[in-house]
Amino acid sequence: MAREDTSQIKNITIVGTGVIGNGWITRFLANGYHVTATDPDPTAEGRMRDAVEQAWPAMEKMGLKDKASLHDLSFDTDLERALHHADFVQENVPEREQLKRKVIAEIDQFAPKETVIASSTSGILPSTLQADCAHHPERVIVAHPFNPVYLIPLVELVGGSKTELFFIEKAKDFYDKINMKPLVVQKEIEGHIADRLMEAIWRESLHIVNDGIATTEEVDASIIYGPGLRWALMGPFLTLHMGGGKQGMRHLLHQFGPALQLPWTKLVAPELTDELAEKVITGCEKQTEGVDMDKLEERRDQFLIELQQLLDKYWPGANLTGKL
Repeated sequence: MAREDTSQIKNITIVGTGVIGNGWITRFLANGYHVTATDPDPTAEGRMRDAVEQAWPAMEKMGLKDKASLHDLSFDTDLERALHHADFVQENVPEREQLKRKVIAEIDQFAPKETVIASSTSGILPSTLQADCAHHPERVIVAHPFNPVYLIPLVELVGGSKTELFFIEKAKDFYDKINMKPLVVQKEIEGHIADRLMEAIWRESLHIVNDGIATTEEVDASIIYGPGLRWALMGPFLTLHMGGGKQGMRHLLHQFGPALQLPWTKLVAPELTDELAEKVITGCEKQTEGVDMDKLEERRDQFLIELQQLLDKYWPGANLTGKL
């Protein structure tokens, strides 16, 4: 299918202005779009503008598109009004299935028929999200980003049983234009791809802390100074492929394949008892003791900017086709 011309997309409507919604707002504004944000909470506008202004210096370092401006942001508590001129919709209401289905059905009722309705859901299936849409369920997709949305380029695109490929292609082209790395997931599955992988590590991390093997700080260090460095460039498969020497994955699976049967991982999450919760909470608080969270966000953002610059340098032309 020919790539859809998305040059006519000018006005973006953001539904829900939490952390993810505000991250999207920042990215869209930095790429020169006009953004209308809507949230039923009348106090949300102030928090939204504060969040966008705080993130804006990072976007200036990344590079703003011509005419990109914070003044291209408006707020409206009325959903129908906010959707009237929407060329693209990004939904970010809380991760509760019934709420998302209700809101997406309302968006489907009010948004122009050619407008993509993209949900930022981290785990709900698109077929579920579009189930109550009485008008154009074919334009409902999942477009799952990663925090901070304004810096992390990956967005997972997933279609449901009623989604037409046209709208997946239209969304893919659009996200390409705002310097993201859209990954089209071939089959819908709870949690999509990246969250399922992160969840596996998270569950093992909880077991390790719960069993007294390591603290939260030590678990973090094991990733930061170990596999995390390699994963940032190559991901899990290519990292292991190189671990097999000249013969690559063929040799590695022959040598270490049997170890997959060993009980090294538990995968099933441990019961989140009060004791385990306290270990995790106090561990994280100790790691950040004396550090202002705003300053921590600034440090994280600067690191991500420089890390992406390194990725561009050492992985030229990196894309999601897996080609070197």
